[in-house]
Amino acid sequence: MKADEATIRNAWAGRISGCQLGKPVEVLSMRKGLTALRAYLAEADALPLRDYVPAIEGSTVARFGRASCRGHMRRSEPDDDINYTVLSLMMLEERGAALSTEDVARAWLRLVPFGMTFTAERAAFATLVNHCTEYFAFGAEPGFDIAECSDNPYSDWIGAQIRTDLYGWVCPGQPARAAALARQDAELSHRDDGVHGAVIVAALGAAIPGAPSLDAAMDIALREIPADSECAAAVALGRSLVGVDDAVVQLHARYPDMSPVHTVNNLALVAWALLSSPDDYSAAVGEAVTAGWDTDCNGATVGGLWALQGKPVPAHWSEAWHGRVAVSLAGVGELALDDLVKRTLAVAESVVDARS
Repeated sequence: MKADEATIRNAWAGRISGCQLGKPVEVLSMRKGLTALRAYLAEADALPLRDYVPAIEGSTVARFGRASCRGHMRRSEPDDDINYTVLSLMMLEERGAALSTEDVARAWLRLVPFGMTFTAERAAFATLVNHCTEYFAFGAEPGFDIAECSDNPYSDWIGAQIRTDLYGWVCPGQPARAAALARQDAELSHRDDGVHGAVIVAALGAAIPGAPSLDAAMDIALREIPADSECAAAVALGRSLVGVDDAVVQLHARYPDMSPVHTVNNLALVAWALLSSPDDYSAAVGEAVTAGWDTDCNGATVGGLWALQGKPVPAHWSEAWHGRVAVSLAGVGELALDDLVKRTLAVAESVVDARS
C-alpha cells in the first residue's frame, strides 16, 4: 500500500484544524477544568462544538487564543503539536527509515526552541544541553548515555503522543514500521506508557487506510503495545464508552487526579471521540475538544487519525487558515499546505523504498 496525495492532504488538514480548534481553550481547560470549559462554550453559543471557537471579549480564551478563534484566523498559528509533525517530516527527509533516537536529539538541538518545549520535552532538552558534547548536534557522539534524557518526572505524560502521527501517514498498511519509528522518537523523552501512547497513535495511523473500520484498525494498532499496559486499558475504556450518554463524565471520574497532560487519560478520550464519530469529522474533533484535558493535542490527534479513512474533512475547517501553516522551528517560519503534502509524499516513497 502506498500513501496517496488525497489522504496525506486530508491528514494534514485534519490534524491542523483539530489543533487550531482546541488551541484557544487549552489554557481554560487545563487551569479551570471541564466545568469552566463547558460554561464558556455555552456562553459563546458554541455547543455542540462543530466549528472554531468564538472569542468572547475579556475572556481567557480571547487573551490567549484570539488568532485561532472563529472569524479571527488568518493562518494556522504556531503550536507544539504541529511543530513536531513538521519536525518528524524534516527528520525523515534527512534520515529516512534509519531515524534513531540520537537523530531526534540532534534535530531538537538544531531546530526546536526551548521555550516551545514543555514537561518531558523540556526536561529531556535540558539534559541534552547540560551533558552532550559540543558538536553532538552536527554528528559527534553524545558523550553520555542518551537514555538519561527520559529519566524525568513527566516521562509518561502526553508529549510523545503528540509527536508521532506522521510516522503512521508515511507507512500505510505497515503499523509495525510506524511503531518502530515512533519508538525511536518517543524514547528520547519518555518511557513506558509515555512511549506506548506515541506508538499506538503512529500504528493506528498506519493501520486505518487498509482496515475495514476504525475499530478494526484499533485492534491492529493495539498489537504494538503491551496488552497489560495502562494505555491498552485506556483504549479499552474509550471503546466501552462509545454510545454512552455520560461518557465524558465517566472518563473524568476514571482519572480524577491525573494530570490534564498525561498520556493515559487523554488517550482514552481520543479513542472514545474517534470511535464515536467515524462518519462526522466535525463531531469527532468537536467532542474531543469539548471533553477537556489537553484540548489542542486531542483535537489534533483525533483530527489527523479521522482523516486517514479517506473521507474528506469539511472544507470550512481548512479554508479558515488559507493553507498557511506557521511553526516556530528555527529557520522555518510559515509553510504552505501544498508543499507539506508534496514533501510528505516524497518521504513516504523513500520509506517504502527502504522497506523493499
